[in-house]
Amino acid sequence: MAVILILDDKSTNRNIYSRLAQTIEDSAVVHAFASPVEALDWLEGNCPDLIVTDFRMPGMDGAEFTKHVRGAANGIDVPIIVITAYDDRAFRLRALEAGATDFLRSPVDHYEFVTRARNLLKLQRQQQQIKGRAQALEQQLRISERSQEELVRSSREALAQVIDTVPAMVSATDKDSRIVFVNAHFADFVNSTPEALTGKQLGDILRSNKPEFARQVHRSIVNGQRVYASFEESITDTSGIERAFLTTKTSMRALAGAETSVLTTSVDITERKQAESTLRHIALHDTLTDLPNRRMLYDWIQQELSSEHARLAILLIDLDRFKAVNDTLGHAVGDRMLQLVTNRLLGTISSSDLVARMSGDEFVVVQANIKSPDDAEDLARKIIDSLSAPFLLEESEIRIGCTIGITLAPRDSQSVEKLLRYADLAMYQAKAEGRNTLRFYSPDMESISRNNISLETDLRKAMIQEQFELHYQPQINLEMGSIAGAEALLRWVRPEFGLTSPNVFIDIAEETGLINEIGAWVLKKACTQAAAWQNLGYGPLRISVNLSPVQFLRQDIVQLVDDTLEATGMNPEYLELELTEGSLLKDVERTRQILQKLKKLGVRIAIDDFGVGFSSLSYLKNFAVDTLKIDRSFISNLLAGSRDEAIVRTIISLAKSLELKVVAEGVESNPQLACLLDHSCDEAQGYLFSRPVPSDAFEALLKENPRYLVPKQNIPPKKVQSS
Repeated sequence: MAVILILDDKSTNRNIYSRLAQTIEDSAVVHAFASPVEALDWLEGNCPDLIVTDFRMPGMDGAEFTKHVRGAANGIDVPIIVITAYDDRAFRLRALEAGATDFLRSPVDHYEFVTRARNLLKLQRQQQQIKGRAQALEQQLRISERSQEELVRSSREALAQVIDTVPAMVSATDKDSRIVFVNAHFADFVNSTPEALTGKQLGDILRSNKPEFARQVHRSIVNGQRVYASFEESITDTSGIERAFLTTKTSMRALAGAETSVLTTSVDITERKQAESTLRHIALHDTLTDLPNRRMLYDWIQQELSSEHARLAILLIDLDRFKAVNDTLGHAVGDRMLQLVTNRLLGTISSSDLVARMSGDEFVVVQANIKSPDDAEDLARKIIDSLSAPFLLEESEIRIGCTIGITLAPRDSQSVEKLLRYADLAMYQAKAEGRNTLRFYSPDMESISRNNISLETDLRKAMIQEQFELHYQPQINLEMGSIAGAEALLRWVRPEFGLTSPNVFIDIAEETGLINEIGAWVLKKACTQAAAWQNLGYGPLRISVNLSPVQFLRQDIVQLVDDTLEATGMNPEYLELELTEGSLLKDVERTRQILQKLKKLGVRIAIDDFGVGFSSLSYLKNFAVDTLKIDRSFISNLLAGSRDEAIVRTIISLAKSLELKVVAEGVESNPQLACLLDHSCDEAQGYLFSRPVPSDAFEALLKENPRYLVPKQNIPPKKVQSS
């Protein structure tokens, strides 16, 4: 049964160490103390097998406590683990000189704590076994009637038999470090025999990396300055391989009479050290890419900044379109992509730079010894070019690209946390201005970030306080000249800012996930209003509602639409959901299934901003869509004979061949309208007819029931005035 003494003035640490100590073996008994004085008082009447003490304590630190323990009868040869957060070598030397056996760095790794404590307990029991057997032999020698020569000879033989059973290198040396005896394990390690080694200098036999320290410990024990010391050393075996040992030296005064001799026990801990090295590597590296992780990155930057003339550039790299690869091709392909990205980054930097993986698809490059910001920009552009080249995955060429935020030290800051945060701000600014590019940090980005935080806070209030409203823009049937439907457009009546367009807040809403809640509100509000107008007798009025790509991919949109139709009583054939081209292609198979389910509900599907995205004809064939909305960028300069006119004509012709309806957005002039009529465009919307207006103003338009008559000779139509 192991008796373990825990000393720490902090109750949290005592509890943790006590629980860990109890897992060392089933019958372990733990005595925990907050005060060194109380622990020493307990030690007077008790003999522990292991002591674990904190170094930094009020009144008496770990080194002084260790010294007191070594001076107590019950603490002379008890293993002592000192836990310290100090890096300074002086603290460890103080504890060693006081008699400490081992060290652990705070905060403690639980696995390492249990492993080291278990090894020390094992070593302690082996030493106690040796000491007990030696003392038993000494007793036998004292009561024996044999001659002194026979006693010496038989005791040595018996002692040799005892220590030969111990799986450690055991030796005894005189005051001049000459070998008195060694066990079989020792002799085997140096490829010799105990008889051949007797009388030789211990330091000449073992090739240690700490020969001078071992000699100092030997002298201090012989001179009575200490009775016990333990330390780690590397010893080279006869084949030239270095192995790690935990060596313990203790006084043998009680066994050898007046002349002090030294008992040395060395236990092979090579496997334990290898395990510790593996654990350290795992703790500091990313398991997928084997790059340094966030923790090691922090330490590395901090170490670089400690240099007086350090000039660093920190490049935060965020992969573009990686999520689409992950979602479409699966996480296994995504992981392989990250490994390929790692290889390209390592091939771009110099040997003095560092690449780390922050998390997900974010990487950091720390560029050392830069002369000017141009160095950082040159490296960033090399990285962008490298990651813009296609990757060969699943027998396909895949392109992703990246966006980079850059901050410089010490110009921007000498704080690791601030530098990484500034790089993050610069990266988000680069994304806002267009992906696959780079931006340097500037102080005004802080205000942008604060504005975004304020915007997010205000958005959450807006949902609670019902600050949103919908405006409606008429969609005109160009053949009949009547209102065929309306697009519901979100507006935010933001306090102190007035009517705010979604362009201001939609990105924040998508980043924070608020878009799901906002989108659900828009859908329900539009369906409620459309159902009300239909109940008032305004005829089959179609309502178009935009769906955010984020909302479409992350929300159960089919269930949402179904629940909304049931709750509002809206006729599904008059609801049209507008999706952008990009959102349709992020997960093609899943999108196809969702669109089929929506069509089963009876709603219509429109592709918004058609022509500016992927414009792949294959998805028009494979996806269940009803309407193409020509992007306003093609309408703004629409004139007969222009390139835009050719594009519009092609889109309308394509839609006709696929039996799809075509709606032109952003119609603002009669010549634009005339060109659309010449090519038999189905519907149009824009300022020529009406701006988006509140529900009451739109209802007034329905009551007026205007006719937008367009003579064949392109006589300008009557324009509806918005309320």
